[in-house]
Amino acid sequence: MRTSGLTERISLQLAQDIVSGAFEPGEHIRAQSIADRYNVSRTPARDALITLETAGVLEHRHNRGYFVTETPLQEVPESLRSQQGAENGEYHRIAEDWLTDQLPEEVTEQFLRQRYGLTKAKLNDVLVRAVREGWAERKDGYGWRFLPVAKTAEAFDEIYRFRMAIEPAAMLEPGFEIDRRVLDEQRRMQERLLEADLDRFQPEQLLKNGALFHEELIKLSNNPYFYTALQRVNQMRRLMEYRAKIDKDRLVEQCTEHLEIIGLLERGQVADASYLMRRHLSGALKRKSPIAWSWSEEIVREP
Repeated sequence: MRTSGLTERISLQLAQDIVSGAFEPGEHIRAQSIADRYNVSRTPARDALITLETAGVLEHRHNRGYFVTETPLQEVPESLRSQQGAENGEYHRIAEDWLTDQLPEEVTEQFLRQRYGLTKAKLNDVLVRAVREGWAERKDGYGWRFLPVAKTAEAFDEIYRFRMAIEPAAMLEPGFEIDRRVLDEQRRMQERLLEADLDRFQPEQLLKNGALFHEELIKLSNNPYFYTALQRVNQMRRLMEYRAKIDKDRLVEQCTEHLEIIGLLERGQVADASYLMRRHLSGALKRKSPIAWSWSEEIVREP
């Protein structure tokens, strides 16, 4: 089956989430739930399930649908990762130039195609991803606009202080409600990371998992403004995080603290979880250092 760029993206995301422990071995996967999870229509979601069956990530049971294989997947199959490498290279070239002020704020597709030697289809994939990750938008009528992102250590200080203000407070909202399904999924993902060979994970997937933990917990406040605010600042720092080399010792510490927060929420100790969340983010802020950023530099960060 010939797959579209969207189907390839959803296939890769779903495979990464399965490796991360978001789904249990043998769990039933429905096209509609995948469409809802990744905010797409049913057609690419259904095509992604077929792609993952071919790759051995899912199995199809007659008249029952698709299920995660019973043997836990240790890494994303190479057939799914191969297209990601090429896309990442093109994406990161443009992102790096934007981060280092090598691109104007407003550009045309023709300008970008000539500068980077990309086909119209490849450039479209890069721009769609940039829109999805919050740092580009199409101008009314013609051309594209790149949006502000965190480019300095000072900007990261401000983002972390903002997170320290809103994430603990969200747990103390009157509408905060513990969702066992969310906590169970996040517990599986954190435990899988502690058990796994971290070299098998793409850095972007590790960063995504960390951000997802915080976004899923702030969503429990049932105050959409907290969630929207956190999503926005996560988008603003994402490009800089992509430059980071993962500090594995820090990642183990981070996952352990995430599990401690989950444990407190499971026991109904919400105030204690709020306090621990603030301490967790404060520790990440103190560990960072003002450095000159580049794709190859070591950055210790809290996703």
